[in-house]
Amino acid sequence: MQNTVSALLFDVFGTVVDWRSSINREIELLGGKNGFTIDWNQFSNDWRAGYKPAMDRVRRGELPWMNIDGLHRLILDQLLVKYKLTHISEGDKKHLNKAWHRLAPWDDSVEGLTKLKQKYIIGTLSNGNISLLVNMAKSAKLPWDCILSAELFGCYKPDRRTYEGGAELLGLPKDRVMLVAAHKDDLDSAMKYGLKTAFIPRPHEYSEKTDITFEKKYDFNANSFLDLFDQLTNS
Repeated sequence: MQNTVSALLFDVFGTVVDWRSSINREIELLGGKNGFTIDWNQFSNDWRAGYKPAMDRVRRGELPWMNIDGLHRLILDQLLVKYKLTHISEGDKKHLNKAWHRLAPWDDSVEGLTKLKQKYIIGTLSNGNISLLVNMAKSAKLPWDCILSAELFGCYKPDRRTYEGGAELLGLPKDRVMLVAAHKDDLDSAMKYGLKTAFIPRPHEYSEKTDITFEKKYDFNANSFLDLFDQLTNS
């Protein structure tokens, strides 16, 4: 596999960065500033849970195309009503919405990506918009070679254009590009459209139990980016 894969493209939210703990921290800080206390973990999970339904509304034509910042704000405004927090200032709302630009990496992410970068092109293949991914890379010190976003294709994963488009923009055959992700639905779509796949379980992405079982259908199953590097090096 080492000699056939030239580029590794990464799902970002949950695979490279720990969105839930990061959002928990941001809403808790905002609560301290504004004098409110809520279930930070539930708020974060609710915000993330609105992500796919919002994208589906765009796909069905119920909403115009908008980037993930726009969808995050749409979901946030609904949550502020649900949690009775509409009194916070517009500045605080904008700052909280940009929390997705400031997500912290998993412990192995920076070191693992840095090692993988020595031998492969590494980049994002995320539904996050380009400005979000660039700001996140700066904040979290993620050493990407390139930022590829669904925004470039005008459609979200799992649309085939995002997977095929990633390979096309890199000038590579699809089977020389590998998607690295913690989410099996993402990997299954990548595999369906001709990309190689690597599964990295992130058992702490959600507070509830997630499916972290290795599966033979993926080209690689690794416990971390460092483990993936070792497996690729020895393959």
